[in-house]
Amino acid sequence: MVESNTYRSIFSPCSAQEQEENFESYWRFTQQHAGKLLEEDKDLTNKREKLKYFQDNPVRSRNPLPNPELFYRNYIKFKDDPQLIDRKTLLLTAIYKFARHEWVGISEAWNVIPDMAASKKLTDKISRVHLAEEFCHIRFFNEMLCIFHLDKVEWVPLGPIKQRVYRIFPRLPGALMDAPAFITELMGMTFYQHLDTLFGEILADEPEAQQRLREILHEIMVDEMAHVGQRRNFIGPVGIKLAQLMLPTIYRLFFWGIPEAKYLFNVEKMIQDGLSFDYTSVSSNLLKRSWVPSYCQIQN
Repeated sequence: MVESNTYRSIFSPCSAQEQEENFESYWRFTQQHAGKLLEEDKDLTNKREKLKYFQDNPVRSRNPLPNPELFYRNYIKFKDDPQLIDRKTLLLTAIYKFARHEWVGISEAWNVIPDMAASKKLTDKISRVHLAEEFCHIRFFNEMLCIFHLDKVEWVPLGPIKQRVYRIFPRLPGALMDAPAFITELMGMTFYQHLDTLFGEILADEPEAQQRLREILHEIMVDEMAHVGQRRNFIGPVGIKLAQLMLPTIYRLFFWGIPEAKYLFNVEKMIQDGLSFDYTSVSSNLLKRSWVPSYCQIQN
């Protein structure tokens, strides 16, 4: 295992005692970071306040998309040839499709995880707040699309087979669910890092829009970084080895379902980044706002 000057791999081993201590540490962090849970609204006070700031101080792109109808025609399911569509539109359809999968998954999980009043275990409370944060992310993603005057977006279910997979997944025992759940969080973090880079490449003509997109994305990334560590904390030594073996397949299968992804992202590089993730690729400003498991930190 390769160690950096500051952090260890996310796949680093940990003891049962360390896991227990890190769940308690994460719980303290997320209560301060996210604010009060507004369970009926699937929301959190601090996140609601941040979204209100973005909405009260809107930024809109100066240049319209070449053909907004191309976005609406393809954002749920691609009907045209992605090679013939401008990269800005492809970028926005890919953002929607990634977020849509997240929305479907958390909607199903929300119906399985006990509500806060019924949560007896700390891990159930953590999971409830985690899901609420993910619902906040969907609102942030929607605001990203509004930057480009795309205010008619609908969040709709996936096809019946994928919808059923997401319905079954949160009902699986932890031994089966924890490793792939961790991988999906790690995939989210690596996707967001590559997305951050693409903003600079594709939106050079939209500096204000690009800056606002990054502001919103970084709000999501601070949470996602903490979620990566939190979901890692559910996994024992066998599960973490299994996660390393499963990661390439899960990444490839997921992005195979987003046909425009191959015209935007290097999925193989994303896989490499996932397997080597140790927090050193994250900016210090984001790290300061987030949470990292103690066993991934090198104590000086």
